[in-house]
Amino acid sequence: MSDVVFPFSAVLGQDELKRCLALCAVDPGIAGVLAIGDRGTAKTTTVRGLGALLCTAGVPMPIAELPLGASEDRVLGSLDIDRALRGEVAFAPGVLAEAHGGFLYIDEVNLLDDLLVDVLLDVAASGVNRVERDGISHVHPARFVLVGSGNPEEGELRPQLEDRFGLATAVTTITDVDVRLEIVRRRLRFDRDPAAFVAAARDAELRLGERIVMARELLDEVDVSERILRQIVDVCVESGAIGHRADLVMTRTALAGAAFAGRTDVTGADVAMAAVPALRHRTPRQPAERATAPAARVRLATARVLGLQAA
Repeated sequence: MSDVVFPFSAVLGQDELKRCLALCAVDPGIAGVLAIGDRGTAKTTTVRGLGALLCTAGVPMPIAELPLGASEDRVLGSLDIDRALRGEVAFAPGVLAEAHGGFLYIDEVNLLDDLLVDVLLDVAASGVNRVERDGISHVHPARFVLVGSGNPEEGELRPQLEDRFGLATAVTTITDVDVRLEIVRRRLRFDRDPAAFVAAARDAELRLGERIVMARELLDEVDVSERILRQIVDVCVESGAIGHRADLVMTRTALAGAAFAGRTDVTGADVAMAAVPALRHRTPRQPAERATAPAARVRLATARVLGLQAA
């Protein structure tokens, strides 16, 4: 990763993705973000920008990237060859060790080798990486927020891995001409003078970083009432969401949303904000339905539940 990256706050048009990433920084227990959609829509740029933002804010959550085509040794860790040549048996940490306590970012996650998918599922469930190979027996903690991006036209994601992402966003090409023009202008300014562009965005980055820090500190004080919990469960049931992880992720997202807003109580607005990203990938699409149908179903269920509760 370059020392100078495009600022997170300067990314335009991907508000849902940015919000989901920020909420995972507030509460890593949300367990990650899946960003599936059109190529060339700043998915990787946004994730890298978050890493720079958190570093500036002093939030100890590094971002490790898993390169496309990475070997099992590179991911898990392996025998340290340099030390082995000196007659020592030592462990060389892999990407999972680098991601511990932070984010593990996988671009083209839907093209990941099945063997690595199995490894990630095992480690994500246990929070521990065990390496037994080449004379090495090593165990280390590996708890991380999983972030994946990809283009659905290039392959489907295994359902078991998809469910491990707490939130999912649909990243689409922006059609608003004025927004697209500003995206081009900002990218050109950044490419001409990255340092100056980053300096100009510094105040916005600091404000957002401070907001994340404050939300992390406030999170334990945020309360969710029984009425709100019932709303969350009702939305999950009405949407047809599969599994109880849906309810838990939606609740954690609503709690983090309240903290991010500087409040200590969860409101219906937090429930509405959390519903689609928490449930769209847990609501099955029926035959002949459009890809956007699950999200539309969740929005309808959310409006119905909140309306009934309000009445």
